[in-house]
Amino acid sequence: MNKYIKTLFLAVLIGFTACSDEFLTVEPTSSQEAGGDATEGAILSNLGSAYQILLFDSYADFQFNSVPLMSDLLSDDIYKGGGSAGDQQVLYNLSQYNLNGDLAPNGLWNIYYSGISRCNGVILACENAIGVDEDKLNQYKAEAHFLRAYYVHWLWKFWGNIPYFEEELEAPYFAPQLTADQVYAELIEDVNFAIEGDKLPLQTTAVNDGRASKAAAMMLKARIVLYQKDQSKYAEVLADMEEIYNSNEFELADYASIWDRAGEFGSGSIFEANHLPEGKDWGAAWTGYGTNMPTFISPNELTGTDLLSGSTEYQGGWGFGPVRTEIVDIYEAGDARLAASVNQFEDGTYTARFQNTGYFMAKYAARKDYNDAPYTGDLNYENNVRIFRYAEALLNAAELIVVHGQAATTGLTAETCLDAVRTRAGVASIPATAENIKLERRREFFGEGMRYWDLVRWGDTALLTESIPEFSSVRTWDETRKYFPIPQSEIDRTYGEYKLVQNPGY
Repeated sequence: MNKYIKTLFLAVLIGFTACSDEFLTVEPTSSQEAGGDATEGAILSNLGSAYQILLFDSYADFQFNSVPLMSDLLSDDIYKGGGSAGDQQVLYNLSQYNLNGDLAPNGLWNIYYSGISRCNGVILACENAIGVDEDKLNQYKAEAHFLRAYYVHWLWKFWGNIPYFEEELEAPYFAPQLTADQVYAELIEDVNFAIEGDKLPLQTTAVNDGRASKAAAMMLKARIVLYQKDQSKYAEVLADMEEIYNSNEFELADYASIWDRAGEFGSGSIFEANHLPEGKDWGAAWTGYGTNMPTFISPNELTGTDLLSGSTEYQGGWGFGPVRTEIVDIYEAGDARLAASVNQFEDGTYTARFQNTGYFMAKYAARKDYNDAPYTGDLNYENNVRIFRYAEALLNAAELIVVHGQAATTGLTAETCLDAVRTRAGVASIPATAENIKLERRREFFGEGMRYWDLVRWGDTALLTESIPEFSSVRTWDETRKYFPIPQSEIDRTYGEYKLVQNPGY
C-alpha cells in the first residue's frame, strides 16, 4: 500500500482489534469509542483499517483463500496443483464443486465480514464527526461505502444468501440473513452512494494511489449489475463506461509492463490492492502488507528460464494453480498477452507436482527481489493485485452494446472498444460479435479471477462440467453449485430468529 495508506494502517494497529471468534465482532479504535465524537484522525484510523482488508486474502490463517486464485479454480483455466489432492483440500474440493458445510473456505468468510465491520466503523465515525471539512467527510463516507460494497459483493458472489448488517451489533452479534436479491439491492445503494455527487475524484492522483475513486465505484457497479443480469440498469452501466472512456484519464499501457512493480498504478489501472514486502509472518495473518500468492502459484524448486518470454526473473514457489494446456491455444500468433499471462518451463528445471501441465500463471508469479522482506519472504511479496483495469471498462462497453443491446449516447462503438484492446495486444481487428467479445475477455483477463464469474452470468456453465481423469478433475456444475455452502460452524453459532439457513443443495 502506498505510504499514505500505510501510515493509516500503522495508526490502526495500535488500537484496533481485527478479529475474534465471532465474525461480526469488531472493537472501535482507542481514539473513537462507539457512538462518541470522532475527530478526523479517528475517522482516518478507521478508514485505514477498512482498506487493510484488501491485503488479507492469501495467508495460512485464512487457508490461502486468495480471491483471484479461488475464482480461477472454479473456472476452466487452471487446476489446483500443489503437493496432492489433499494439500489444501478445501481448494481441491472447491475446484471439483464438492464443498460442504464442514469443508468450506472459512478464511474468505472471516476476512470479508471483518471488512464489513470496519467499513461500518468508518461510517459511524463520519456520522459523529467533529471539526471535519464537509468535502473530506463526504469523501471518507464514499470510500467506506465503496469498500463495504466491494467486500459484500464477494460474499454475495460466493454465498448468495448471507447475514448483512450496517450498524454496530450487540451481543450475541447476529445479523439477519438476506436473500441474494436483497443483498444485491444493498450493494446498489452503496455503489450509487459512492458514485453520485462527485464525492470521489474520477481517478486518484499519485499521492493517493490505492484509494477508491469514482471510476472504481463505477467498475464495481458494472460487475454487480452484470452478474445480477439486471437489465434495468444496463443503460446506467454503459453510461458509466462511456464516462470513463471519454474522460481521457486512462489508456492501455504495454501489456507486459502492467504486471511488474514499475507498472503499479499505471495509466490503465483503475484500482489495485497495493502490497509491500513486509509485515506478514506465520500465525500473524492480520498484520502486514505482503502477499503470498506469488509463492503459492509458482513452480516448485525452479531453476529454469521462462520459455515464452525468455525471462530469468522468476523464482520458485509451491506449485499451485498450474495452467491448463489448452489455454495457450486461445491466443493468436503474436498476441503479447500470452507471454505476459503464462509461464512455461522446461522439464527438469522445476519439481513437477500434482496436476502438473508445464504451464504456470505469470501475472502474479514470484519474481526475484519482490520479497525482500526482513523475515518470512514466502508471505511477503510486493506484487499488487490489479482489481479494476481500463480494459475491463472497454470490454464491458462492447458487451453491453453487442450482447445486451444497449445504445451508447456518445458515439462509442463496440468495434472501437474491441479494437483498442486488440491493438494493444498486437493482433488484428476482428468483428465485434458476442463470441469474439467473450473470447477477448478470457484472453485479456486470464489469471485475474474473471473467467468463472463471466461463464456463470452468461449461462455458459456447461463448459464447467468435465471428466479429465488424467488431471484428476471430474466434476459437475449445476445451479446448486452457484453458491458455496455456508460454513457449518457459523450455522451452529446462531440461533432463534437469526439462525442461519444452509444454501440449497448442501
